[in-house]
Amino acid sequence: MQVSQHILIIGTVWPEPNSSAAGSRTMQLIEQFQKLNWGITFACAASDSDFSIDFHKYDIKKVTIELNNSSFDDFIKKLQPTIVLFDRFMIEEQFGWRVAENCPTALRVLDTIDLHCLRLARQQAFKEKRTFVNDDLLSIDVAKREIASIYRCDMTLMISTYEMDLLKKFFKIDADILHYTPFLLNPIQEKEILSWPLFEDRKHFVTIGNFLHEPNWNSVLYLKEEIWPLIRKQLPDTELHIYGAYPSPKVTQLHQPKDGFLIKGRADSAQEVMLNAKVCLAPLRFGAGLKGKLIDAMECGTPSVTTTVGAEAMHSDMEWGGFITDNVEHFADAAVNLYTNKSVWFNAQQQGVKIINHVFEKDNQAQLLIEKIYQIQNNLTLHRQQNFIGSLLMHHTISGTKYMSRWIEEKNKKPL
Repeated sequence: MQVSQHILIIGTVWPEPNSSAAGSRTMQLIEQFQKLNWGITFACAASDSDFSIDFHKYDIKKVTIELNNSSFDDFIKKLQPTIVLFDRFMIEEQFGWRVAENCPTALRVLDTIDLHCLRLARQQAFKEKRTFVNDDLLSIDVAKREIASIYRCDMTLMISTYEMDLLKKFFKIDADILHYTPFLLNPIQEKEILSWPLFEDRKHFVTIGNFLHEPNWNSVLYLKEEIWPLIRKQLPDTELHIYGAYPSPKVTQLHQPKDGFLIKGRADSAQEVMLNAKVCLAPLRFGAGLKGKLIDAMECGTPSVTTTVGAEAMHSDMEWGGFITDNVEHFADAAVNLYTNKSVWFNAQQQGVKIINHVFEKDNQAQLLIEKIYQIQNNLTLHRQQNFIGSLLMHHTISGTKYMSRWIEEKNKKPL
């Protein structure tokens, strides 16, 4: 039976689709829910942002909530959503037990965005100058927290097939509580391709990414210290334009016009930036999930050079729209080849279109997601009974986290 839905999304931050791929992802999900006339309330405990969406324009109810405060209990009892979507596991830790207690029939959905434990374990291996292995995940405390959060939820959305396989094969998580939902994108039409700037009309290299995200900062540093000098030696008149939200002083101090290494800061339009560039560079040495900058590049017909981590789970078994390499010299040579060879560049552009239209075609993926939601809702009691580990973890979370939160709330109360 299909019922009218009201979804409460609890965000880590207010959505900023022009600042991060995570913000875009949130808005893609909201778009699909609103197509079905589902009501949307977005709640968040973070400070307001000048760059978040206009909630009124998108017909989304905006609610500011507090951490460790029983006012949330009153709020959700009154709202009575049919679905609660937690934006990342840290939010589920904070509010999941409150939802379970005060709105027990609501479907609890976790959107991981990416597997944080995988990203952090890879980052640690990189710092220790060794190759990451799956067993590294077992020593990361975040892994224990993240996997517990997945179990406590009725359904977890995974953006990456690689991470889906990791959860099922390495962590032995039942596929019934996981669901693959990548970026949900419109197919690229022929008329759109014809509107793109031609090879001859584009110039310079580009990279883009939120600088609060450690893999992006490391990537820029890698470009500055090792890759860009090799490219610049072969193409002395070219520039690398580096865009990203929230650049810190350590980022801006890398700005070096004489070397063609230009820190541009926040882009007013990521699409415009990508459309005018000839090649996108994304030398990510660690990370997880899907890479928004590479999606942007393919959607704008801009070929890219990236690493194995960068392209992970991005192109199924299809050829990449550019080049994939983890070798510094090969990376620089591939970038120069794309920049100077029109036929190589054009073929890469066409391949990017095929990837977007095949891997990220939203109508099919959105339909599968909605069907999964209804399937679990219609059998929620049985679904939860079959997830005994999740019930066990929720029991202990309510017994432990609940009283810690209550203690913090009392501690935070001002004396009379």
